[in-house]
Amino acid sequence: MKTLIISGGEIDKENLDKFCKDYNKENIIAVDKGLEQLYDLKVIPQHVVGDFDSVSKEILEYYKKNSQIIFHKYDPEKDNTDTDIAMQLAIDLNSSTITVLGALGKRMDHSLANIHILKYALDAKIPCQIIDEYNKIYLIQEKCILYKNETYGKYISLMPLTSQVKGLTLKGFKYLLKEYSLPIGVSLGVSNEIIKDVASIELKKGILMVIESRD
Repeated sequence: MKTLIISGGEIDKENLDKFCKDYNKENIIAVDKGLEQLYDLKVIPQHVVGDFDSVSKEILEYYKKNSQIIFHKYDPEKDNTDTDIAMQLAIDLNSSTITVLGALGKRMDHSLANIHILKYALDAKIPCQIIDEYNKIYLIQEKCILYKNETYGKYISLMPLTSQVKGLTLKGFKYLLKEYSLPIGVSLGVSNEIIKDVASIELKKGILMVIESRD
């Protein structure tokens, strides 16, 4: 079963409505303040996760009246963020795929942390992505095929999550690479474009962050 995680960052309402309809009979996990986003659309999640220090008390009480929702409450002074806990819950639920909305926003520390916790899903071999109005972000550590007419936006940026990505080969892109070692801390992989109908990203070692972006 697919899982949709709604975190407390910025979410485009149109995107949220679309995904909630797509995941209507799947797992929806609301993360603390993300519950307010679902309230506006009158969406009922299967799980609610958090320390509940950000969500409106009135909205929280509204959802607590629904006995079908499973609440996972944690102490505010914990080692993991609420979104981190939600990701681990999604993995424990044996999700076939995981999509995270509201993982990006004004707090850069939270945004970066949420990108890093994609590694939980990567290690569990579960396809996982963070999506906002302009970006789709995911991690790969093996060959990845991209279809030009299916990408989220015009630009494809590649950034190492590990200290280095070795044996990086790009085919079907405007800027090609062959067996390249891409170190962390450089901007070489930013704003590439697919020029063929089908493109591929291959790497031999390391973890690569892929960002499909649009203006």
